[in-house]
Amino acid sequence: MQLTQALHRAAAARPEGIATICGNRRRTFAECRERVARLAGALRALGVSAGDRVGILSLNTDRYIEAYMAIAWAGAVFNPVNTRWSGAEIAYSLDDCDTRVLLVDDAYAPMAAELRQKSQSLATLVHAGDGSTPEGMQSYEALVARHDPVPDAGRRGKDLAGVFYTGGTTGHPKGVMLSHESFVYNGMLLANEGMARAGDIALHAAPMFHIADFCMANAQWSVGGTHVALQGFTPLGMLQALQRDRITVAVLVPTMLQMVVDHPEAPTFDLSSLRMLGYGGSPISEALLDRTQALLPGAQFMQVYGMTELAPTASVLPPALHTSAGRAAGRLRSAGLPCTGISVRIVAPDGADVPPGDVGEIIVRSPGVMLGYWGKPEETAAALARAPNAGWMHTGDGGRFDEAGFLYVVDRVKDMIISGGENVYSVEVEQAVARHPAVATCAVIGVPDPQWGERVHAVVVLKAGREATGDEIREHCKTLIGGYKCPRSFEFVAALPVTGAGKVLKRELRKAYWKETERGVS
Repeated sequence: MQLTQALHRAAAARPEGIATICGNRRRTFAECRERVARLAGALRALGVSAGDRVGILSLNTDRYIEAYMAIAWAGAVFNPVNTRWSGAEIAYSLDDCDTRVLLVDDAYAPMAAELRQKSQSLATLVHAGDGSTPEGMQSYEALVARHDPVPDAGRRGKDLAGVFYTGGTTGHPKGVMLSHESFVYNGMLLANEGMARAGDIALHAAPMFHIADFCMANAQWSVGGTHVALQGFTPLGMLQALQRDRITVAVLVPTMLQMVVDHPEAPTFDLSSLRMLGYGGSPISEALLDRTQALLPGAQFMQVYGMTELAPTASVLPPALHTSAGRAAGRLRSAGLPCTGISVRIVAPDGADVPPGDVGEIIVRSPGVMLGYWGKPEETAAALARAPNAGWMHTGDGGRFDEAGFLYVVDRVKDMIISGGENVYSVEVEQAVARHPAVATCAVIGVPDPQWGERVHAVVVLKAGREATGDEIREHCKTLIGGYKCPRSFEFVAALPVTGAGKVLKRELRKAYWKETERGVS
């Protein structure tokens, strides 16, 4: 299984077919293959060797799609940088896996000085935007123009393809190592489920650094579909792209979907081309599904449950269950059925399987399972090498099966919040909140939110005689962590509930917020 094989195949079968669309710019598969081979040659000329990491910090563009293939073509490893992170967080991820070459677009070129100062590994910056190339950077287009195409390095199978950074339980991001096999397998898997068909025109609306977008991208590569890059998501921009480019497939998190459906101009657009809408991160509410189906009567819906460490798929709730029958059976609240070739189990703390209806930890085995966490053997062992289920990915999600084998996610074993489709580890936020001079101690939890699924909520104990507002603490946190991780709401208390051993009882803090819901997480 080789990532670039899909581009070879598409360029041979449909050389004049449209591979990428970005605004008014369109490139055929033949052009895309040529540019990818030239960019790969440029990367090698910049000193990139087999297995080296190359990062990209950019909004969605056709160059992002090219770089994904070119980095693999050069035999290197892709590091898609989270555009929502602070400069310090980005520098940490670059240094952690020794990323020396970074592609940046116009939107993030102004961060260059900060990244050069804070990163020890960063050596070369490539400007991958449409504006003038800033001083001290290489021009992406000039590199493509002046370098000859090179042969594909041919890395495949278990060879490392990408390092995807997620929030860390210890406060530092973890680099999830994913192989060529994991990406290609997931692409074929989702194509089999209906996420991709020959002739599809797929919209990259979710940020391209996110595994949800890679999930759709790999499905489309597997069938030679067209990739349309939406630079910076806005509800109106997405509606315009759906109509203008006759989009057939899109993937969103429910938060984004809600903003699109509720946009006042949405009913005025011709959205009849859309045949498949995938979503993940949390189940869809019946109210939102009603509004979406009214707006998109010809579209089918698919929920994908998984995680970055699975590249990302574990189970799918298919279109047939996004119906009145699916609702009546309670299946709309499920995460669907394990996909073909993927094994999912629910286990007790001792690793034994629990019976249907009982809650345990969800563990998964598939060709998509990560190779491990970059430079973190202990955390890798905790996730993958735990006896008696070594080789199974321990997701940290609590779940249950019903009698028919449908999977329900009911809680989270790990202390993690999913807000707007992004993973937020509470310990990382707690460390930021605690650094405020007025804070004595705090606990961070996820609470239900109609827009974000979950929002980051901080329960704060102030130092004696000190005062601080939620807005002040939030602004303080923004100097340390990405804005999406910062608490959106605050509660000030005299003391936190703790166990006899002094551990904060977060379940007690959550009860007041989740008592009216069937699930303990979004």
